[in-house]
Formats: sequence, C-alpha cells, structure tokens
Amino acid sequence: MGSTVKFVLDGEIIELKDVDPTRTVLQFLREDLRRTGTKEGCAEGDCGACTVVIAELNRDSDGVQLKAINSCIQFLPTLHGKQLITVESLQRKNAGPHPVQQAMVDCHGSQCGFCTPGFVMSLFALYKSNPRPSRTEIDDALAGNLCRCTGYRPIIAAANAMYELPPAASEPLHAATLAQLEVSDSLHIEHGARNFFAPTTREELAALLAKYPRATLLAGGTDVGLWVTKQHRVLDTVIYTARVAGLQQIAVSRTHIEIGAAVSLAAAMEAIVAHYPALDDLFRRFASPPIRNAGTLGGNIANGSPIGDSMPALMVAGTTLTLMSAAGEREIALEDFYLDYQVKDLKAGEFLAQIRIPLPEKNVVLHSHKLSKRFDQDISAVCSAYRLQLDAGRVASFAMACGGMAATIRRARHCEAALNGQPWTAASIDKAMLALAEDFAPISDMRSSAAYRLRAAQNMLRRFFLETSGELESSVYRYGR
Repeated sequence: MGSTVKFVLDGEIIELKDVDPTRTVLQFLREDLRRTGTKEGCAEGDCGACTVVIAELNRDSDGVQLKAINSCIQFLPTLHGKQLITVESLQRKNAGPHPVQQAMVDCHGSQCGFCTPGFVMSLFALYKSNPRPSRTEIDDALAGNLCRCTGYRPIIAAANAMYELPPAASEPLHAATLAQLEVSDSLHIEHGARNFFAPTTREELAALLAKYPRATLLAGGTDVGLWVTKQHRVLDTVIYTARVAGLQQIAVSRTHIEIGAAVSLAAAMEAIVAHYPALDDLFRRFASPPIRNAGTLGGNIANGSPIGDSMPALMVAGTTLTLMSAAGEREIALEDFYLDYQVKDLKAGEFLAQIRIPLPEKNVVLHSHKLSKRFDQDISAVCSAYRLQLDAGRVASFAMACGGMAATIRRARHCEAALNGQPWTAASIDKAMLALAEDFAPISDMRSSAAYRLRAAQNMLRRFFLETSGELESSVYRYGR
C-alpha cells in the first residue's frame, strides 16, 4: 500500500507525503505553489472560477481522458495517478498563447478578468474533446462558469474562433509521463491522527469500512467537499471509492443497465440517455459539467437528498441497488432505500456497489420535469418523473415520483391509483392532480412555498399529459442551451 500522492503537473511527476486528507486542490495551487491564475469565487463548485482540467489514462483504450472539474471542492489526494492542468499550463515559455487563450483575446472575451481563467479551462476541455461543437454543446460546456460582467456573447464567439487558429506550439498533455506513474497499489495517507484510504478492490473497501465504521466515504466530493469548505468539518477518516475497479464499470445486459457506484455522473448519464433519450433535458440541467465530471451517480443516490434530481426518474424506472459489505451482498429497490430524511436502509459496514436500471419496455414513456429558479446549475424546487404505458388509450401502467415534495424522494401512490386503469384523458388528469395533494404535504423554504410546490407538481403532471398527447413539445430547449 503506497503512502505518497503522485500526479503530473507541467510534465513533471509531483510526489507528496503527509498530505492533509481534505486540503483542496485550489488551496494547494494558490497557497503552496502560488499559482494564482486559478481563482476562488464561491468555494462550493458553483461559479467555475476555480476550474482546472484533470487528465487520466483511459481504462478502455490507449488514449487520455480529459475533464474539467472544480478545484475548490476537490481534495488533493484524489489527484493520485492523474495529470493536473491549470491555466498556467497552457502557455509554455516562448510558445505564445494557447489557441483558447488567443481566441479569448481576439474576441474580447475577458472583461473584469476574474472568471476568465475558469472559462479558458472549460473551453480547453471542449477544444481537446470536441473538434466541432454545436452551439448547444458550447453552451453546455460553459454552463458551470458564471460571468458577473454578463460577457457571454464574446466568450461564445471565442469558443467558435479557437478552432480557426493555428494549433498550440506546445502540448500541455503529457500522456507518456502520466503512464510512468506507478499507482496500481492502494493508497494510505496518514496526517497526524487523520487517515485517507484509496482502496482498489471492493473487498478491500468492505474491510476498511468494517474496521472504520464511522469513516466518511468520498466519491466525487461534490457534496462532501462542501462539508469542509462551508461547514468547516474535520473528517478524521476518509475512504475514497473512485479507484475501486469493481465500482467503475458500466455494462448493459439483456435486461438492465448496470452502473458501478463510482462511475461519474457524466458517464452514467450518457449511458442512461442512450436508452432513455427523453431524460436528456433533465441531465443537461443537472448541476454543471465540472460537477457531473467529478460527482458520481452512486454518490447522488447514497447521499439521499430529498432534492436529488436523478432519483425520481430512476425510481419510476424500477431501479434496484446492490449493497455490499464484508458479510456479502443484497439487492434492494431504490424506492425502499430511503426511510426518512437522510436515513437510508444501509446496515453498518454496507456501501452502494451498483445501480441496476431496467431497460425500457416497448411502448413505455419515461420522462422527467425539473423546476428551479435558474434554468442551469440550480437545485430543484420540484423534480417529477413519470413512467407511462398505454393500452388502447387506457393507462396500463403509471408511476410517478417527486423530489422536493417531502423528507425523501418517493412515489405518488394516490396519484398513481387515480390513473391506473383509467382512460388517458384530461378528465383523468384532473382527478390525478387532486390526488397529489394526498401524497405530499411539502414545506416552504427559500426555494419555494409549500402551495407553489404542490401546484407546480400538479401542473407538471398536466404538462406530461399534454406532451404525450402531442399538444406540447417535450424539450424545454429553444436556442443554444
């Protein structure tokens, strides 16, 4: 078991011992290396000023996979085995600006300049991964970067112009150096009385949880990171799941999509949308690309937030969870996993290993609606999902689940009962909308009042009816994003 964090920065292998397990990448860059191009704006993964790019060797090919992430909530030991690329990495000595940087200059994409490095890094990730993006893809790539000068138009222009410039004189990617890192072993960092473990097998993870039952499980850090940066919590023992090989796979069997709990949200959503294309709108509005690149579907589910956007759709699809511990495995329906607010059906030493989503059946519609104050990158006030199967104009099967309406995400059983077996008509929908009031008694908070939430959920159900009846378009996108 190794005890040194190893990663690549500007072509050199960096080795760190005695690392604070919860020191962020942003703190390391700004305070230790004095690389101040990466900015701190919000310290919670919202504004994008701290965006950097992480490169990893692709497990399924000989290539390198790049992804933009928020360095403000990424813990330093999670860089083990990766390459870190910052805005300073793009321009090497006597090589001139990178095409992304030059395009920003030529198109006047920088105003006050504070957010500019983050935009540049998001554009760099796009530049290296998509040779000719559409306007929608450009907007999506930049959805996690906020400009307080409202200078988006010239930044969009720069995103188009960067492809017309000559290629970079020097390459910030160092695949050969990355391949030299010897990081196949598990990692254990001791920092005083605190520990950071990065196991590589499910069995090792189970054994660590049995030994440290109060340990914090860390996946993408998009939620746990805020415990440190906003709540100032001290995490004594952290067990990192992203290096566990058995949690990294996506497979499609004859009946299910099987997603390992440590698969990123970005990769998991791509696999789900391939079979459930109607969920594309929802997943584009789910957080931002840097959050989706770092966060995991397993973490979103296991966190158990009553406003998690993935769970309503997965719940009505009939998703099951594989839970594992040193004692063995068991399978549980997602709808049975949440017992109360932040209370899950997880026994001591258990962890989520796999998410199993049934493949769509013939003539079944699965869709989801999200309502939030901001269109992009915002927490839902209400998120509803529906699964509908019709037979000669009657409801053969209907399921509905809602987030933001109760202490847990849960099914709307009274509404379902009001529709199952009934004709799929406006009159039936009127009755089902009334039945929703029996299913939920939502609270009022900063995002919405209780009355508004209930009315919104009812109207979203009516919208679903109008969409399936052909009276409304199902996509909420009109131009660009």
